[in-house]
Amino acid sequence: MSPVISSRVLALSGLAALALAASLGAAAAQPLSVVELFTSQGCSSCPPANANLIKVKDRPGVLALSFNVTYWDYLGWKDTFGKQEFTQRQVSYEPPLGHDGPFTPQVVVNGHADVVGAAPGEIEHLITATAKTGGPSLSLDGGKVAIGAGAAPAGKADVWLVRYTKGVVEVPVARGENTGRTLPHANVVHALTKLGSWSGEAKTLDLPAASGGLSTAVLVQSPGGGPILAAAAN
Repeated sequence: MSPVISSRVLALSGLAALALAASLGAAAAQPLSVVELFTSQGCSSCPPANANLIKVKDRPGVLALSFNVTYWDYLGWKDTFGKQEFTQRQVSYEPPLGHDGPFTPQVVVNGHADVVGAAPGEIEHLITATAKTGGPSLSLDGGKVAIGAGAAPAGKADVWLVRYTKGVVEVPVARGENTGRTLPHANVVHALTKLGSWSGEAKTLDLPAASGGLSTAVLVQSPGGGPILAAAAN
């Protein structure tokens, strides 16, 4: 074999090895801190928490999501992003977290620890103090969700599809407690859908195509407002 051919073969082998390593890295879910902010445009206590979520949304290993709730709409301003299913998600968290009912703002990390989130550094401290997801491998690719084998602590877990707008969105508020203010929101969730369930076996689920430029996240979570076992986002 000539030196030229040999060098080309070595180069191609090196590229193949790099490609394989990259594909293996992409297939394995990286542990994440899933940071959910339950907020409302009709709540005067929420803007500081909104601002604090913006500060952590681009941190490596953090998936920050804003869920706008509906129970303050009666105060005069209907939240432009609020949905009843987001309110219900928050309500499901309260008994396991030791609360009698929902309140805003509230930040929940990985489904099992929470703070109000309005004080400086409060969200960062909770992220540091809370273990990242360490459940099954989870990947999103080619219109599929691939979940690896592992232990489902409650015997079964829910698989949630989250569609959200990545980045910061500002909304001017014309009525209610925040009249005249323009409120920034980080990674606003627009849709929350249950894709299926996972009982510990390796499985693949269809991933519906996203519309309107929305980003996608998938959460594997113990039922009834339990801990988040795994998460992935594109």
